[in-house]
Amino acid sequence: MSVKPILAIDAMGGDFGPGVIVPGAIQAARDLNVKVLLVGDAPQVEAELAKHAPGKAEYEIVHAPDVVQMHEKPSDVLRRKKDSSIHVACRLVKEGAANGVISAGHSGATAACGIFTIGRIPGVERPALAAFLPTEKNPIVVIDAGANVDCRPYHLFQFGLMGDAFARDIFGYPSPRVALLNIGEEEGKGNNQVKEAYELYKMASIVNFVGNAEGRDIFSGDMDVVVCDGFVGNIIVKMSEGIAFSLLRMLRRELFSGFVTKLGTWLSKPAFKRFINTVDYAEYGGAPLLGLQGICIVCHGKSNSKAITNAVKMAAAFVEKETNTLLRESIITNEELTRFSRAL
Repeated sequence: MSVKPILAIDAMGGDFGPGVIVPGAIQAARDLNVKVLLVGDAPQVEAELAKHAPGKAEYEIVHAPDVVQMHEKPSDVLRRKKDSSIHVACRLVKEGAANGVISAGHSGATAACGIFTIGRIPGVERPALAAFLPTEKNPIVVIDAGANVDCRPYHLFQFGLMGDAFARDIFGYPSPRVALLNIGEEEGKGNNQVKEAYELYKMASIVNFVGNAEGRDIFSGDMDVVVCDGFVGNIIVKMSEGIAFSLLRMLRRELFSGFVTKLGTWLSKPAFKRFINTVDYAEYGGAPLLGLQGICIVCHGKSNSKAITNAVKMAAAFVEKETNTLLRESIITNEELTRFSRAL
């Protein structure tokens, strides 16, 4: 029998705060078998709840008077803002009162609180952000998407192990195709970091490693997990988002430029809507920070209520499927390779 997931929601995070976080979380609690802990300034959370009908949604308000501002350093938040909503939410996971945390607030502070408050899975060197991008076929996992800008080869190796476990358990890919992002497809290409990571993947027993992938290959759908350091991964994700929205704006401009094209646009409206949904980050909810003792979902700062609802849905699936168990097993199975690489 599955255990009902309990998820701590940073109600004060994001560009719009409780105005979108609270209704998104309550919608998820109504639709799914989850309980949400709304962490934030209690009067503000209660005022937002009064605008909505929680119905049968199971929720609880956890008061946290402080809010992390975007200009604050993550290290300062850890030391000086222990009553901030994100800090309190992570502490609830650490104490066992919640299975995971979701925040659309300061991503650096969220990652820092996740790592140092919730804690890492034993054997995980660097927790990594797993972002999702649409492709011509199925969604692809890009890991790391920004948590680690400087990496060693064995970090890239572990990113792939975690991405593989996530893709298998959450996306249902039976044998995810894992690729290293590189400047060429041939073995031996790239810098020392990538070349050494390539050798580790070749020796790994449980990963379906398909070799190097170039940037142009990402959206083909011919791979399921793309591994890179967080510096490159963050640029890829944000550039992809920018391209998607620029294309939408250009399409709208062209499609509504004359009577004939407007008529054609009206006829193709269902297809156009499906395309918009495909490139909308709200469909994926957020990026999980893999490698922690509990689930931590980092959402876009401009997340709407739909994105928060989907983030809760992803976190609930993570808990119900016990994805962390699969991730732990993958790390333990390949621990010897990690030690070998670390010694080089």
